Amino acid sequence: MRMSFYHFLMTQRNPNSADEVQQFANNAFFDSAFPKQSTDFEEISKYLEENADYLPSMTIFDESWQRYIDAMN
Repeated sequence: MRMSFYHFLMTQRNPNSADEVQQFANNAFFDSAFPKQSTDFEEISKYLEENADYLPSMTIFDESWQRYIDAMN
């Protein structure tokens, strides 16, 4: 079974980093409504666009998603 995006994102956490993906991961950790079991790009993207005020740019999500896809292949 494929790892959820959230589970992958949690492997990117680093509270002492300035890397945007790592900061996104740090912030998503505290988002109790994040779709934690999802592997669907559209579902996660829509959620972030509507709810994630901690994500300054969707390009950070796009980069995170690409890292996720690369790690799953």
